[in-house]
Amino acid sequence: MGVRALPASPNWYSSRCSDASSDGRLFGFAARHRVCLLDVAAAAAPTFYGELIGHTDRISGFTFCHCPGQSGLCASSSDDGSVKIWDSGTLSAVLEYSLHQNPISALHWSPLVKDLIVSGDEKGVIVCYWHNRSDSQQFFPEPRTVFCLTCSPHNENLVAIGYKDGMVVIIDISRKREVVHRLRGHEDEIHCLAWCPVPGEERLPAWQDELQAPSEEGKVPNGELTQDTATKKGCYLASGSKDQTIRIWSCTRGRSVMTLKLPPTKRRGGAVDPAVKERIWLTVLWPAGHPSDMVSSGFGGELLHWNLTQPGKRKWTLLGSSEGQNHSRIVFNLSSVKHQDRELLFSISMDRDVKCWDLSTLDCSWTMPSLGGFVYSLAFSPVDTGCLAIGVGDSMIRVWNTLSVNNVYDVKTFWQSIKSKVTALSWHPTKEGSLAFGTDDGKVGIFDTLSSSAKNKPPQISSTYHKKTVYTLAWGPPTPPLISGEESEQPSVTLYSCAGEGIVFQHNPWKLNGEANDINKVIRDTNSIKHKLPARTEISWKPDGKLLALGNEDGSIEIFQAPNLKLLCTIQQHHKLINAIRWHHEHGTQPELSYLIASGSINATIYVHNLKNVVENSSENPLTITEPFRTLAGHTAKITSLSWSPHHEGRLVSACYDGTAQVWDVMKEEPLCNYRGHQGRLLSVQWSPVDPDCVYTGADDFSVHKWHISKQEHTRPPQGKKSIELEKKRSIQPKVKAKKKKKPVGKSPGKQDANDAMNGDDSMKEMLLEENGVSDHEGEKEAQEAELADKVSVTAPDASLKKRKPRSILPFSTLMDHRSKEELHQDCLRLAACLKTKDNNEDVSCDLKDCIHLGLFTDRDSLHKMIDMEGKHHLENGHAELFQQLMLWKGDMKGVLQAAAERGELTDQLVAMSPMVGYQAWVWTVEAFAKQLCFQEQYVKAASHLLSIHKVYEAIELLKVNNFYREAIVMAKARLRPEDPVLKELYTSWAALLEKDGHYSMAAKCYLGASSPYDAVKVLSKKGDVTSLKTAAELALISGEEELSATLSLRCAQDLLLSRNWVGAQGVLQQHKTLFGQRLVFCLNELLCRCLSERNPCERKSPVPPCYHSWELNRQASFLDMVTEVWQNVLGMDTTEQATCAQEQLHRIEHPPSTSNTHPKQVLFHISHDLALAALSCHLGTWDEAVKSILGAVTRSFDAGNFTLMQEICSIILPEGCDDLRDKLDSTNSQSMDACRSLEGFVAYRWLYELWWNPPKDSLGLQKAVLGPVPCPSEQTALEQSCISGDPSPEETAQTAAEMGENLCSTTEAPKCETQSDSRTDSVDVVDRQSKLKGCQVLLSEEMAALQNTQRDIAEVQETLAEMIRQHQQQRNNLQENTNGNTQGSNLEQSSETESDKPCSDSNQKNCKDEAKQPVTLPELTKQLLKAKQKLAEFPDNLKVFPFPDVLECCLVLLHLGSQCPPELQEEALALLRKHGDAGVHKKAGRSFLMT
Repeated sequence: MGVRALPASPNWYSSRCSDASSDGRLFGFAARHRVCLLDVAAAAAPTFYGELIGHTDRISGFTFCHCPGQSGLCASSSDDGSVKIWDSGTLSAVLEYSLHQNPISALHWSPLVKDLIVSGDEKGVIVCYWHNRSDSQQFFPEPRTVFCLTCSPHNENLVAIGYKDGMVVIIDISRKREVVHRLRGHEDEIHCLAWCPVPGEERLPAWQDELQAPSEEGKVPNGELTQDTATKKGCYLASGSKDQTIRIWSCTRGRSVMTLKLPPTKRRGGAVDPAVKERIWLTVLWPAGHPSDMVSSGFGGELLHWNLTQPGKRKWTLLGSSEGQNHSRIVFNLSSVKHQDRELLFSISMDRDVKCWDLSTLDCSWTMPSLGGFVYSLAFSPVDTGCLAIGVGDSMIRVWNTLSVNNVYDVKTFWQSIKSKVTALSWHPTKEGSLAFGTDDGKVGIFDTLSSSAKNKPPQISSTYHKKTVYTLAWGPPTPPLISGEESEQPSVTLYSCAGEGIVFQHNPWKLNGEANDINKVIRDTNSIKHKLPARTEISWKPDGKLLALGNEDGSIEIFQAPNLKLLCTIQQHHKLINAIRWHHEHGTQPELSYLIASGSINATIYVHNLKNVVENSSENPLTITEPFRTLAGHTAKITSLSWSPHHEGRLVSACYDGTAQVWDVMKEEPLCNYRGHQGRLLSVQWSPVDPDCVYTGADDFSVHKWHISKQEHTRPPQGKKSIELEKKRSIQPKVKAKKKKKPVGKSPGKQDANDAMNGDDSMKEMLLEENGVSDHEGEKEAQEAELADKVSVTAPDASLKKRKPRSILPFSTLMDHRSKEELHQDCLRLAACLKTKDNNEDVSCDLKDCIHLGLFTDRDSLHKMIDMEGKHHLENGHAELFQQLMLWKGDMKGVLQAAAERGELTDQLVAMSPMVGYQAWVWTVEAFAKQLCFQEQYVKAASHLLSIHKVYEAIELLKVNNFYREAIVMAKARLRPEDPVLKELYTSWAALLEKDGHYSMAAKCYLGASSPYDAVKVLSKKGDVTSLKTAAELALISGEEELSATLSLRCAQDLLLSRNWVGAQGVLQQHKTLFGQRLVFCLNELLCRCLSERNPCERKSPVPPCYHSWELNRQASFLDMVTEVWQNVLGMDTTEQATCAQEQLHRIEHPPSTSNTHPKQVLFHISHDLALAALSCHLGTWDEAVKSILGAVTRSFDAGNFTLMQEICSIILPEGCDDLRDKLDSTNSQSMDACRSLEGFVAYRWLYELWWNPPKDSLGLQKAVLGPVPCPSEQTALEQSCISGDPSPEETAQTAAEMGENLCSTTEAPKCETQSDSRTDSVDVVDRQSKLKGCQVLLSEEMAALQNTQRDIAEVQETLAEMIRQHQQQRNNLQENTNGNTQGSNLEQSSETESDKPCSDSNQKNCKDEAKQPVTLPELTKQLLKAKQKLAEFPDNLKVFPFPDVLECCLVLLHLGSQCPPELQEEALALLRKHGDAGVHKKAGRSFLMT
């Protein structure tokens, strides 16, 4: 790149943050949040290649891709959580991903899979990322902090991971995703892992001997052979740990085969303070192709070469044959590469050196120093040409011999006694090796860099410290008081230092332990200055030592003449703090140029002034210069450093915060060249004293660059960069934002120096004052301006919003003292006369009658009169508080209190002062104030005051009466005994109020506070929603009210059932043993609803999806058996006792009979209750009870008018009929047999309609031909109306349970008949139809037909009676209401016209006449009713107990079936119709059949 540089230091404490490319050309290492790349192809020395920039936080890992053809790719991981893949050729990022949630601690690019990158973080998560296909996998083998990891070079699926606690784990990242080995043996952090470069474990037989293990063990890894050669042979793995040992592990055995302990080598170099406890970092490297050789780090920076085949304990050799080759502090990373015919090893260390070693000779090939902080200062020695001193923020000074032939980076480091950032440097002008330095903490010292023991010799330190950062050092001629008569007793030059507090000290280099002098004293004395001198920010002596230039905080530059520092002139050009001043050199061809002085400040313009005329024509009074000789404009931020070219005349280079260095032709005011190689703000610049084309710059990117002017492509500073605006804002904003800063801030509000945080040195984490040449005075000045602004901002609003002047407490006397001069003179005379009279013991009060205000100057009586008058004046004007103050001053406190109480003007202040009068007065005042507060509706405050006089009950009652219950309870609990009844009364009263307002939860808490949990439960359940009921049930359970809790839980479960949440319902019920039976019912209900919804899937989706349990169901078993299995497996109904107990619980519950108005969900729940009893009876073997329960479920759905539901229940419970059930019954038990007969009747009733609605297709035409139109159920209107009163027929509109998800068909619409016909079996098997028709024989019961006829007769008579009573009642009401001339007869006529008497239409008139009933009298009706009841009593009781389908209705349906019905059934049906079908509707419906 044409640049040689001292780069930023590598990061510390990372297992892999440096690596070499496989082609041997590049070596990269992480430095803070960048990656520095060095071109190491040349054997002599590396060159700076470039930087990879993009991360925003410390880089924790860096690795090159070692796959063939991809040597230019590399990857880095950062604490910002990202991994970036870079192209080193273009220095740009190719890809970025952030898959870790925690800081990444380890990174490696697989040497076998070209796109696989493996990373691990501090929580133990391992991420494998294949960047070509953007695929990733995560592993979590151990919940420990990952310290290092490395991919196997022989098996692409194996990754070794080292952890903080000493564990080593080998994982398989293939589909197996398994931990292959957990290797235990280390006791502390694993710093590094290295695989043996050669696969197989048979190459080193000596190691096998150490194991003393059977040979078979080594052949079979993990007990099984694999096809992978590497795995079959095994492979060794080396680990280095903080426990000072290296272990070599066998992958086939999963155990350690060799342990190497670090030898106690004698440390060389000694660049570590002996007082500091030695750190250790043990990194290992297994060079490629050398399975028996290994390199590791040692204790103090030594590198050890291990020969693993050598017998005995000493297996190691030190790298570096000569003194000083080794590192002086611990080594963090090792990486090797083959280049040409040499095998090179690269190492990075805490001593900030990057070293390259030749592994064949074990010697150091080259060393590149690096920098761990901002480069604040650069200085070339005027004596030892080419010797560059570098002041760095890592508390060290580097002295770089830039002219060294053998070593391009010949750098010495000085660190003794510095202990702070080096911010200023200056070489002695004549004495070789004498280097002055200044530090961030105000220290000034001198190093002897040529001393033979320089590395151990500390510097001389001045006993005078600056209070702030030292910014500039300069050697110059002595000034008073160091000037004495004999020159031999004084130094030829002294050291001047300028620092942040604005003072310049003169130090005597011969007596640094003596006190330094403040040159401001000399300046004051010489120039007779009385005013305050400006704060100094920069100092520069003219090379000939005759003139001194001082830069100031206010932007002025003052020129003084040595030796007495007479002020010659002041340059008023800059208006910002001066950062840099430089005099032109004197060895040019134009002597007048030596009077040029260049200066730079916070603003971006450089000014050059020519002081030749000023010096040669000096006058008595100092001049002021306001016009520059030359102006150099182009930079966009503050100027930090300047340097004149020693090779040219009028050529200047400047360093700037805009990140560039600019070379200027001063005389032409032209920019010549602009260097933009740094990645930060420039802080220092020096022109090479040897090479006219070469410039050195230092920046806050931790680097020094040596660059050539002729090779730069830019000529002027960059314009339009965002950094320009940022820098402008940076220099402007603090003045606005620094309002509350009391301490002066740094020179600029820039970034911290994060060098040591990046490098991990705990001893150096501190805030950094920033750049060299930029003074703290800027901060001071800004702080002063801010303080001034702050003052203005505080006072200005007060001035604009003037508060009213407080009212005078003595307005009358004040007014009297502001009258005319004559009147005031008269007062003086009057007062003098009165006082004279008083001295003569005469009464003066009468003399002051008209001048009461003069009582201020006379006796007490007169003063009291004045006070009374002033007080009266205040009361008249409504200022009672001022009157009270006057009375207090007078001493009449009691009168004040009484007056204030009467007027309702008592205040807190008066109450506070009332104890002055006495205890009783205080109590009385407080009571009066409490009453006053009540009138003002300040009840809480009134209660507080009552408390102060111990009237607790009164205070509580006051709060209670005014509905301040919360406050009253707090007061009562705090002040009364816990058992005091007042507290309970408060709780219950508040609870009643809250309950009335609907705040049930709060009311419940009050009842709980009053120890009334039952009331709390009741009020909480009052709202009735699910959550309230659930909470109330839990509360009742906690309170011991188990019965109430069970009741509420059941209510809650029933509400959850309505919302189809069976899971929630079971959760509520399971807390109560007494509700076990209900749990069984809810379980059966859930299974029944699921079964119904599966049989009849609903087309429209319900807004609330059902919440079913995920039970495993035995679909092969019958429904009741399936339910019983769920009860046993899920609900735990294991014993007969449990089943019996549940049956008893359910028997105790009686549900009302269902009607057509009962809600479908309620019907279904009641059916579930009946079926649960049936299932329990089946389980217990009581079949007689079971048949009654099943019959109850069927008849309940029939009574509810839901014929379709009845059909489904029959189909689910008795899919094959009742034969099996009948066989299990006790035939001697007539009641159960009767119940079974009734059940068989309903099953046959269902079959009958099924056969009618689903005729065989081949019989439809025949039926139509023979019988005419086949009536669909929608045409059965007459038949429907003929049904027994009170028993709705199946053809009526069925109530469906749509909400439950069951799509039960309505049977009144023809389209639905067709749908049902289509959805069911279209052509029922003929044999099956005939068997079902035979089963319908049970419906044709002569006894039941006669019984039902009798019941119909009774119902008809009762209906007629009810109608007569209704008509009679209506007549009576009409007679009472009709008082406007209508006669009773007309009313009777109107009322006698019933519905049956109304006129008929013409077409139906004949029928109406035939069927019109004759009026019947009451005795006749009574006689009919009695006769029918006698007839009913004659029937046996067993016929009346259980319901039965309408026999005549069934006869009609059988006849409608036509040819499908066997002839014998048809004849039997006709016979029953003839005998019992004489009722109107049946007669009419069966007329066509009876006529045939």
